Amino acid sequence: MNNPTNDSLDVDARFLLANERTLLAWIRTSLAIEAGGVALSAVHRYHGFIGASVLLLGAIVALIGYHRFRAADKAIRAHKLPPSGTGPAIQVIMVVVIAAGLCIAQLTVLS
Repeated sequence: MNNPTNDSLDVDARFLLANERTLLAWIRTSLAIEAGGVALSAVHRYHGFIGASVLLLGAIVALIGYHRFRAADKAIRAHKLPPSGTGPAIQVIMVVVIAAGLCIAQLTVLS
């Protein structure tokens, strides 16, 4: 019997578990970025701002992943497709900006 008041009984658990695995992938990515930020801070002692920026990027990636997890969970439980969102685009833009900053920092060290 289908109970309309309890949507969690109708949801395929595979979708919920896949959503959790995706969240874990976002968290792994953010931890890897943060590890890179720590390494940059250690290597470029005069460019600590860049290392701190990379650490901040890692935190933002984790927040984007959590936001996307919540949106997808809500959509799955409503039997709809989750919204595509702008999180990945923001992440790509931030990576490009930090990469440009690293290039500039490297060129100033070499000069």
